[in-house]
Amino acid sequence: MLYDFLKRFAVRPLLKIFFKIDLQGLDNIPEQGAAILASNHLSVSDSVFLPAVLERPVIFLAKDEYFNGKGLKGRFTAWFFRNINQLPMDRSGGAKSAQSLASANRALSEGKILGIYPEGTRSPDGRLYRAKLGVAKLALETGASVIPVAMIDTHKVQPIGRRIPRPGRIGIRIGEPLDFSAYAGAQKDSQVLRKVADEIRESIQKLSGQQYVDVYAPRKR
Repeated sequence: MLYDFLKRFAVRPLLKIFFKIDLQGLDNIPEQGAAILASNHLSVSDSVFLPAVLERPVIFLAKDEYFNGKGLKGRFTAWFFRNINQLPMDRSGGAKSAQSLASANRALSEGKILGIYPEGTRSPDGRLYRAKLGVAKLALETGASVIPVAMIDTHKVQPIGRRIPRPGRIGIRIGEPLDFSAYAGAQKDSQVLRKVADEIRESIQKLSGQQYVDVYAPRKR
């Protein structure tokens, strides 16, 4: 599988050479069974660094633009992202977003680990923004535990607009799993979803130390 090959023989060796990673909380990742990794999002490279340090494969929700390109380049990009465990996520809301979440739901029902960015997009300035409700809906529908994750300083090695990360020091902090079984069956209650999403965001913030901004992050292409 392309994902395993790249992780073991390309990404990990390069990370060891060019990056110093302060990894904390690795034992909070379950050895088996479904789990949702809910992370802040500072850089495109977050979706590379985090899976690289974990033994279990991670499926990430990626913006659907990566899968809708035209021509030979567009088809290759879509093929590549699908083969590195990325699922297209439509961020426009409504039925299309619901369909994207259904794909994530299926992955969790198969006992896989799903990576998701509750903010919905990269932070434009390093601060933490309001969590969208998709992560809460997935947690309540599937019963999967939510593991908060903080990516530290990844925006410094790969700022917005930079294609290739520069060598540097980053951190990955993995928190203890959050259990929302008390809210089982309440996935259609918007107030419950907001409460769960806020609790997830607060857990991420405690790990990351970021300043919180109580609005949704502006979308970046």
